[in-house]
Amino acid sequence: MKVLILCTGNSCRSQMAHGFLQSFDPNITVCSAGTEASGKLSSKAVAVMKEIGIDISHHTSDPVDKYLNDEWDYVITVCGGANETCPAFIGKVRRRLHIGFDDPSHAVGSEEFIWSEFIRVRDEIKNAFYKLYVEQIKPQL
Repeated sequence: MKVLILCTGNSCRSQMAHGFLQSFDPNITVCSAGTEASGKLSSKAVAVMKEIGIDISHHTSDPVDKYLNDEWDYVITVCGGANETCPAFIGKVRRRLHIGFDDPSHAVGSEEFIWSEFIRVRDEIKNAFYKLYVEQIKPQL
């Protein structure tokens, strides 16, 4: 089973989703990429995942072009920008899904509020990707 998770910058939401899906089943090949990859991970995304025992610090922020020639069982967009760009994805894909989340890196306010947004989005990603794993991916394994 091969899953590609796409976002615009590939620094936050797609990285968290990648970490969760890989943690649910290490036998799934999970990659993440960005339509406009930033080249770096959000330090807050790394920290909020580490807080619950998932280390994504070794992940890389890659451009989607890196994966266009591969075959995928799932390509999942997690932000509106990637969802709109993704129809141009020319790779071989069995199933394409969009599961959107707010971008916590755009939160403004106190440090406490910004951190709470990272936690909220992290938990939403965990719940949505666990549901996807249990209902759609695991039965195919």
